[in-house]
Amino acid sequence: MQNRFCARRRRLMNTMTLKIKAFLLTTLLCMWLGAGTALGSQPVYYTISEGDTLYGVADRYGVSVGAVTVANSLRSSLIFPGQTLVIPEQLSLRRGNVTPDDLELLARVIHAEARGECIVGQVAVGAVILNRLASPDFPSRLEEIVYQRTHNDVYQFSPVGDGTINLVPDDRAFEAARLALMGQDPTNGALFFYNPAKTKDTWIRTLPVVTEIGNHVFASKV
Repeated sequence: MQNRFCARRRRLMNTMTLKIKAFLLTTLLCMWLGAGTALGSQPVYYTISEGDTLYGVADRYGVSVGAVTVANSLRSSLIFPGQTLVIPEQLSLRRGNVTPDDLELLARVIHAEARGECIVGQVAVGAVILNRLASPDFPSRLEEIVYQRTHNDVYQFSPVGDGTINLVPDDRAFEAARLALMGQDPTNGALFFYNPAKTKDTWIRTLPVVTEIGNHVFASKV
C-alpha cells in the first residue's frame, strides 16, 4: 500500500510540475510580448518622399496595397512627404493570399473571443481558426469557417450568435491576427478552444487537451 501511495504521489507531483512550467512559460511569453517584442521579425519602416504613391511603395517592397493600408490604419490612399509607414511582411494564408477583409474578420473573431487575454492567448485563438482552414474537416474559406454552424444549427463561434463579432477590433487584435497569419501557433495545431468557466458544451470537454493559455483550453480532435 505504501508503494502505491508513493507512486500516486510521484504522478501528482509530475502533473503539478508540468502545469507550473506551462503557467510560467505562458506568463513569460505574455510579459515578453506585452513589452513590445514581436513573435515575427522586426518591422520595416519607410519615410515617404516627394512623388511617392502608396501603390509604388507597396510594389517596391513586394506587398499588397491592402496590407500596407491595414498595417498603418490608413483611411485612404493619400500619403504625404515625411510620413512614416510600417511595411508589413507579405501575409499569406495556407490557401491563397490574404485580403484586408480576411485580416479584419480574423481580428474581429480574436477581439470578440479573447479581448482581455494577453497577446499569446489572442494569437492562439487566431491560430485555431487558421488550423481549421488547413484541415480537410472544415470549410476551405475563412469566412465559411467563422460563420459555420454545428449539426444543432448553432454557430461554432459564440460571438457570431450573440453579435459581438461586429465589435470594432483594437490594435492588439489586429497584431494577433497578423502574427497568426504569419504562421505563429502557440497551440501546436489545436482545432478547438473553450473557456471552461463559460462553456456548457460537454462534448468539447472530452477532446484531448493540447495546452492551456490564459482562460482558454485548446484541444485537438479525437
